[in-house]
Amino acid sequence: MEMKKINSGKLRAIGYDARSRMLQVQLDNGETLQYSNVAEDLWRRLAGSASAWSIYRDNIEEQYTVKRVGAANPTGKNPLDELFK
Repeated sequence: MEMKKINSGKLRAIGYDARSRMLQVQLDNGETLQYSNVAEDLWRRLAGSASAWSIYRDNIEEQYTVKRVGAANPTGKNPLDELFK
């Protein structure tokens, strides 16, 4: 799934698969979440909005079943940083 980088509230990236109607979001803490059965028109509103965080909170966060697919990094560091010192 192609992810679109954004900076709105806690959202850092969003992506959508129209065939499976799956929305994926990445939060500022590194956590990645997937939401099933999200309508394409809601995705278009989210992706095209200057206030994506508000749309996410009001229309997605508690309205759809969430699946955590990536854990937040508790240290706030990228685990690959050590490789590039």
